[in-house]
Amino acid sequence: MPRRRARGCSESNLTFAGEPMLRSFFFAMGLFTLSWGTTFLFVDKMVLNIEAQADTARQDTFRGVFTSTNEDKKRVFDPPDWAAFSLISLGAVTMLYSAALPQKS
Repeated sequence: MPRRRARGCSESNLTFAGEPMLRSFFFAMGLFTLSWGTTFLFVDKMVLNIEAQADTARQDTFRGVFTSTNEDKKRVFDPPDWAAFSLISLGAVTMLYSAALPQKS
């Protein structure tokens, strides 16, 4: 039995349904990354409003690389100096990539 297409739909519309949102997705991800990089450029440390757990084994994992605890047992996020410039450049390149994507005809 042959497949029936919905009325008004061509084969290209069914195949590339997610293509129009590709440009805006990359632009939004680049803007998000660029804004985090700009935030890290102006902020030295961030004190999170959650208390650290008693065990220190969690800080030895990858997620605990840039975090530490202060005297009030609050988590402190201290990004390295290179993180700001890396995020800014990655976000800018991603936004330029989204502008260079071909237009859907």
